[in-house]
Parts: sequence; structure tokens; C-alpha cells
Amino acid sequence: MVFKRLLGSLGVGGPSVDTVLDPGAVAPGGTVAGQVHLQGGNADFAIEHITLELVARVEAEYDEGEAEGVVVFHQHVVAGGFRLAEGERRSVPFSFALPWETPITELYGQDLGIVLGVRTELGVAGAKDKGDLDPLAVRPLPAQEAVLEALGQLGFGFKSADLELGRIGGTGQQLPFYQEIELTPAPRYAHQVDEIEVTFLAGPAGLEVVLEADKRGGFLSEGHDVLNRHAVGHHDVDRTDWNAEVDGWIRRLVEHRAPHGAYGRAGGALFAQGGHGHKGAYGHGGHHGDGHHSGPGVGTAVAAGAAGLAVGVVGGMVAAEVVDEVGDFFEGDDEGEGEGDEG
Repeated sequence: MVFKRLLGSLGVGGPSVDTVLDPGAVAPGGTVAGQVHLQGGNADFAIEHITLELVARVEAEYDEGEAEGVVVFHQHVVAGGFRLAEGERRSVPFSFALPWETPITELYGQDLGIVLGVRTELGVAGAKDKGDLDPLAVRPLPAQEAVLEALGQLGFGFKSADLELGRIGGTGQQLPFYQEIELTPAPRYAHQVDEIEVTFLAGPAGLEVVLEADKRGGFLSEGHDVLNRHAVGHHDVDRTDWNAEVDGWIRRLVEHRAPHGAYGRAGGALFAQGGHGHKGAYGHGGHHGDGHHSGPGVGTAVAAGAAGLAVGVVGGMVAAEVVDEVGDFFEGDDEGEGEGDEG
């Protein structure tokens, strides 16, 4: 057993902590489980609380530019109110539900470059010390995977993924940030859009899927962004022709014309005032209607290694940046890096 972090505020001889998560990725809304291992110090200590924090590396856009910081978006109290004897080893099991809007960190087993972690805070003798920090792997929900798989089969490619501080207007968003998965356009749309961005806002009943297109400008017009949103029920996964459904979404998105479909971001000034940015108003995209078609379920392209969304993660720039960012976040000093309020 290796205890990763000596609790600095308690000085030499204080207790140490190591949190070990159960292996494997967890889906949003699923259960995070594991053990918190404590090693007593050179005296008895009263453990007031053991709290696990979910943290994320998030980007924020300001008028002056961009910044990155660590945001705490969930807390779970594991235990407290007990005495840890000198030199005592104790393991405390835990389990808690992952927030539904937790961003996904992997797709088809490939890392997307999203940095999430579980950080352990130990309250001892009136002091709070943030000790162990462990990476958290989150896999897509079946509905999320179905949408992304369809995009891959339609010819869209993975470009990058990040977390943006702010809120998307008109949605039921719960967390103080949202995930953007940026895709290169399918060949049939390459002359109309530079990229497509996908955001999932999951909940117990289903997803809100927000699509944004960065449209190319014409000879006498400037490019602009358009957004649509669509509702997907978790129960829809096995009874929907996702290629046809998602292709319809994309066609409606790219065919929008200003001023009805042209919405920009309203971010920096609101951040500067202490508020939350908005991804924009929605266009005319809507809920699923009666146009569901029977068709292949989730997994056909995954099994065949198609849906080229995973390809861009494997090689080149993206993979190198993932290694560097994760290493810096989990091995470096994570204290005081612009933490936000809990979600």
C-alpha cells in the first residue's frame, strides 16, 4: 500500500490517506465506489470528516482571453466522527451516484482529453487538508454513444473535447460548466460548416443534445454560429434509426439562415461581471417527433471499429496533449487552482 500524500497542514507525523476507486469507467448517473485507506500518524487523531470531491479542469472565456482552473462540482461525505489511533490502518468503503451531467472522458475506450478527478479531503483537529487525488474515467451513456456513433458513421471525425465554464440558456443544466465535443464536418457538409460541436445534458429521463455549427461565410457574408437542441429519452436507444435521426438534425442545423438561426456566444462580459456565460439561444431544432424508425441499435459501428470519432484521439497532437495535461493535473500541486463552487 502506497499512501500518496502526507497531509501537509498537520505536519510530519500526521495521518496519510489513499483513496482507491473500483476499476473501470462509470457512466453518468452510475455509482462511484471504492475504499479510503487511512494510515495513522505518530499520535491519535480525531477524524472529523472524510469528504470526496469531484473536480474538473475547466476553461473560462473572458474579454481579456481564456483561463483554466479546477472546479469542484460534487461533494460526498464518506465518514467522520471517529478516532484514528497512532499507527492504525483503517479502510472506509464508499459509494455515491455520479451526477448525470458529468462529462464523458472516453469514447470507444479512447481518452478524449477531459480531466476529471476524485479528491479526498480529510478534516482533522479543526484543519482541512486536501490529500489524495485520483483520475476518474467516465464512459458514455447508451444514448450518448448512439448519437456519437451515428455521427461517426455519417462521416464526422473527432477533433477535440473540452469543458467550458458557463451555462447554456434555456436548458435544465445543473453543473456550472458544460462539455463540448468538437467534430470535423462530414465531406457532404464541409463546404457549409467548419466544425460541429456536441453538448450532452443528461438527466434521469434522457438527454438534451445541443448541436452547434460554425458555418462558413459566403462571398458577401460572414460566418456565424447556429444552435439546435433535441430531446432523447434513455428508452429511445434501441428503437431509433440513429443514422437517419442524427442526419436529420444536422441537415436542419446547417440549413438555418440568418437571422433566425444565427446565434453567437454571450460569454466574456458575463464572466467578467461574475455571472455565467451562455452558449446562446436555441434555433428551431426540437424534440423527437413521430419520425422514429426501426434500425440498428448501439454497438454495430463500435464492434466493426468504424465511427471514426475515436481515430483522432489515438495519434498525434491530441494524444500528446492528453498525456501532458493529465500528468500535470494528477501529479502536480492541485491546491488553490481557481476552484469554483460545488455544483
